Amino acid sequence: MKKYLSVAAVMLALAGCRREDVREFTVSIPGLSETNQALVVSALDKYEDAIDRDSFKWDFEKKTLTLRYDSMKVAKTNIRMAIEKKGVKVEFPEPK
Repeated sequence: MKKYLSVAAVMLALAGCRREDVREFTVSIPGLSETNQALVVSALDKYEDAIDRDSFKWDFEKKTLTLRYDSMKVAKTNIRMAIEKKGVKVEFPEPK
């Protein structure tokens, strides 16, 4: 009986562990154009397991990109830095 209780306790503990935390946010890219869109996409290729490329919503008028990402695998700062390494300026909102 003790063996079954131990196994059940371990299973319950593991079930409570988060494996992913998908979030959505909008990146402001002042120089965003259809020309440098490919640069932004290629910058994010290294995080293909953490960023949902199908979620990309480009707004060329507002100069923004909205995307979903798994915060357990990549941070917003890493996304910003990857884009900026390609020579595309990113503006991040200040934390509130």
